[in-house]
Amino acid sequence: MRKFLTITVLAMLTILGTGCATMSGDGKPNKAVYHLNSKDIDTQKDVLRNSQNHINAIGKDKLELRIVMHAGGLNLLKTAMTDVDVKSQVDNLKLQGVRFIVCKVTLDRNKIDYKTDLYDVSEKDIVPSGVAEIASLQAKGFGYVKP
Repeated sequence: MRKFLTITVLAMLTILGTGCATMSGDGKPNKAVYHLNSKDIDTQKDVLRNSQNHINAIGKDKLELRIVMHAGGLNLLKTAMTDVDVKSQVDNLKLQGVRFIVCKVTLDRNKIDYKTDLYDVSEKDIVPSGVAEIASLQAKGFGYVKP
């Protein structure tokens, strides 16, 4: 319960810190990047739930949301291969415009074949480095969320 409250408070502070009402001051959609590097399935499910809550609070048309996964975070898409609930949540978030970004360094280091080992990943989802992608997105105005 304490972990849930901490995650909720951090998510709300992040949302408030990104100028959340429904749009940023310049009329453009809010932008957020969720950083997922934990192999803990509960943390991974928290990211899915927090992402949906974020969309529900702002609206899918007023939010640009990315989930960048590296290290143990890729286990989310491994789990989605066999866990119908996780697969459904991933699909639902994608339908709402959420992009799931995969780190090539992690793929190479762990000899993961994204075509057979991860759920619904294509070449356009892969970036050279997950942490470099997060920094790049922050430089482009994406608010950083670390559940």
